[in-house]
Amino acid sequence: MAEIAPFVRHEMLPAEPAPASEAGVLHWLRANLFSSPLNVVLTFAGVFIVYWLVSHSAPWLMHSVWAADSLGECRAIIAERWGPDATGACWAVIRDRWHQYLFGFYPWEHIWRPITVFALLFVAIAPVLFSSVPRKLLWFTLAYPLLALWLLWGGTIWPEVMIAAGFGIGALGFMLGARFGSLGAISLGTLAAALFWVVPAAPLEHALAAMLPIGLPEVSSDQFGGFLLAVTVGVGAIALSLPMGVLLALGRRSDMFLIRALCIGFIEFIRGVPLITLLFVASLLLNYFLPPGTNFDIILRVEILVTFFAAAYIAEVVRGALSALPRGQYEAADALGLDYWKAQRLIILPQALKISIPGIVSTFIGMFKDTTLVVFVGLFDPLKGISDFVRADFAWKGIYWEPYIFVGCIFFLFNFSMSRYAMYLEQKLKRDHR
Repeated sequence: MAEIAPFVRHEMLPAEPAPASEAGVLHWLRANLFSSPLNVVLTFAGVFIVYWLVSHSAPWLMHSVWAADSLGECRAIIAERWGPDATGACWAVIRDRWHQYLFGFYPWEHIWRPITVFALLFVAIAPVLFSSVPRKLLWFTLAYPLLALWLLWGGTIWPEVMIAAGFGIGALGFMLGARFGSLGAISLGTLAAALFWVVPAAPLEHALAAMLPIGLPEVSSDQFGGFLLAVTVGVGAIALSLPMGVLLALGRRSDMFLIRALCIGFIEFIRGVPLITLLFVASLLLNYFLPPGTNFDIILRVEILVTFFAAAYIAEVVRGALSALPRGQYEAADALGLDYWKAQRLIILPQALKISIPGIVSTFIGMFKDTTLVVFVGLFDPLKGISDFVRADFAWKGIYWEPYIFVGCIFFLFNFSMSRYAMYLEQKLKRDHR
């Protein structure tokens, strides 16, 4: 029987295009919009809703007026250009009052101060958010809160200098107490800073202010408003609530009964009370717990209560992440001979915070939007406080949608930026999939 040699191809076949049903626009439409009868119905329903929204809002937006001195003048221009029955947006109110939406009633001759603070904010947070930025800028990050406090509220520079000096003395006490362990270092540092602020700080501040009256004109808190107020409260609460929330989460998991009970009580109480109630406490009741004659700034009071509120929610987010870590991570830290604080700093918290990034950012976004509730304690938030003030002017009485759309777009810009950064950070820290 003759031997049959098997066929062996010596050249590669040329690449063929994919079938029309498996590539291109038709494939995408079938896979994403018409893959099942239910998806077909939902697709057509969505297209109808988009068409209805666009058909009703497009004429209103296309008939926009940007230059006018009153709502009546806007309507007259719209009627003259597009007919007596036409409707259109009157963006002239934003052009006329944009400075109040952004800065409230901050004195115009000092408007450079909040602009400088906002510009320096990006410099301060850059080394925290991006590892490629030089680490030396972290010193400016630490100094930025006191610099912003002085620029915004003004007055002499010496109160902020005394605060910085107290932190410096506390850091020195922390280094001296390091030989007694982490608890001893923290206790000595806190005690040294507190003693400085209580005893010599005030007399020293007055003496320096008398000798060198370096400062800026004071601006009272009732002149803050708009997004200046929202960013001041929001950024301050974000910066303070994260470390406080982490400590509360660790305290809630502590083996020490008193610390665990106090943390649980604080977290459950704050989470069980609406934020508006806490703001009323900040506005009306907090002064009753202070010595007579104490003038406690309203924005500072609101800042404290908003920080407490956000910290309680962050604590539960971090506690969930700590519970999600395998027990082996804790055992590995013990096997390395690390004490509690070193184990948390080097092994446990870096992994827990990576897991909890979405929850933390969601809390920050919700808290930043909740800054609009300060209108109920007499502050001019950008959403309602400033809009009501603008509508109180007879020229803009009756304006409605335009201010809300403008404020909503700016809130969206802030919150969308936070969510995008959170996604970037998650991808950067996703080392287990590399």
